[in-house]
Amino acid sequence: MPVTLDITGKTRVFGIIADPIHHVRAPMVFNEMFERTGRDAIMVPLHVRPEQLPTAVEGFKAMPNFGGLCVTVPHKVEIMKLCDTLGEQGRLIGATNAVRFDPDGRMSGDMFDGKGFIAGMRCQGFEPAGKSVLQLGAGGAGRAIAFALASEGVSKLVIHNRTRDKAEELATAVKAAYPSVPVEAGDADPRGLEIIVNTTSLGLHDEDPLPMETGLISPEHLVAEIIMIPVETPLLKAAKAKGAQVHYGRHMLDEQITLIADYIGA
Repeated sequence: MPVTLDITGKTRVFGIIADPIHHVRAPMVFNEMFERTGRDAIMVPLHVRPEQLPTAVEGFKAMPNFGGLCVTVPHKVEIMKLCDTLGEQGRLIGATNAVRFDPDGRMSGDMFDGKGFIAGMRCQGFEPAGKSVLQLGAGGAGRAIAFALASEGVSKLVIHNRTRDKAEELATAVKAAYPSVPVEAGDADPRGLEIIVNTTSLGLHDEDPLPMETGLISPEHLVAEIIMIPVETPLLKAAKAKGAQVHYGRHMLDEQITLIADYIGA
């Protein structure tokens, strides 16, 4: 449905910054939500190159009707350094994907990838608390999701990554933040575990290998993705064929939009 926002001098302005910018979908998704919920706000794409980030931020601060930002590659780490305060997930992960500009001129940032994933699971009736989890991948999104799973009190978290050192580093960091949660680096073997979460990009392209041996999936497993397109990745198709429950990647984005909008005051 085309977005037909009624933009006036009272409209609150929000942005998404990236370099490059052409691929971002946030303006379409947020503006549809603004229209649907009757919010007097608009989100626009803002092409900011890394060397111009501090200058751009000073410009945003100078505009009283500018409310906040979604942040994506390559700015998630550098903009965190410009924030006055950080939420817990932002501090733990070392990156932010949402920034709020407060009336007093202060900037607050936080990371919502993990929070969006947890909220997406719950909105579909899946509760991660108290469950044992195999997480595939220890990259940017995987880092956020690992901390979020531990914060929700999973009974066990096993992190697998093609580079073992990266999985071990993330497991150590998560254990330090949440010492009561058993966390370890391990193999991509889900036997004895309840939830499988693929946080890698494997499945985006037809030629991608599977992120794990799907013969190990059983009907007792819940298999979750963060990839949105294709909707049914090869991993989810294999999980369905095994009789397992599946959870789609789009739910993470859907819930993250609401969380970010509320955070930045849209």
